[in-house]
Amino acid sequence: MQVVILAGGLGTRLSEETYLKPKPMLEIGGFPIIWHIMKIYSFYGLNEFIICAGYKGEIIKDYFLNYNRRSSDLEINLSKGEVNLIHKRSEPWNIKIIDTGDLTMTGGRIKRIEKYIKGDNFCLTYGDGLSDLDIPKLIKYHKSNNCLATLTAVEPPGRFGALALDSGSPCLVKEFKEKKVTEKNRINGGFFVLEKDIFKYIKNGDNCVWEEEPLESLSKNNLLAAYLHNGFWCPMDTLRDKRFLEKLWADSIAPWKIW
Repeated sequence: MQVVILAGGLGTRLSEETYLKPKPMLEIGGFPIIWHIMKIYSFYGLNEFIICAGYKGEIIKDYFLNYNRRSSDLEINLSKGEVNLIHKRSEPWNIKIIDTGDLTMTGGRIKRIEKYIKGDNFCLTYGDGLSDLDIPKLIKYHKSNNCLATLTAVEPPGRFGALALDSGSPCLVKEFKEKKVTEKNRINGGFFVLEKDIFKYIKNGDNCVWEEEPLESLSKNNLLAAYLHNGFWCPMDTLRDKRFLEKLWADSIAPWKIW
């Protein structure tokens, strides 16, 4: 199963850091947060990635182009201009990095990579959130229901909006309200499993916001399920979030480090 990562946004709430690099390339413990996300999926055997790049996407390309050299020891023969990798360390990843535009909205980015999706379903996540989510259980749950999309419903910090859920099986999202409800409730934590038919719900080209019309339409038609995750989840939306994640990593208690 392929994993699509949205990694092209401007990251304006972290402008202190993102004026130099895209948010998915901000580091936690010396590694970009997108690397941490990919390591989570890879731990469960998902190694086919499609990165929806945009703002400063060349930095993402350069990082993975030089990944083997960065992660290995080098023997450099200056007179011959030769470089050999010593104790080569790499990952079993096949990565497509697609330029989906600097100002394209999330739905537009997903639509732009439609032609690269090979199977009937795929995973989707944002390039700035970490979790100890059990990915195989999420996928199994999605395949056991008849919905086109399954999102991971998490317990959030108070600044996020809420989902209205029913108590059936599968658990359905009865109403999708992104960042509009003030009371604490479960919210969209990213980490989707999607059927290929969801592309029919993405309209209005690059201006389509995935979290608005597409998800709202899917929920109205009882085609959006929620997988309830009670464990760790944290987005890197602010400098405070980044420092919190860095401290967890530095103290060797990062819940998402399952590899």
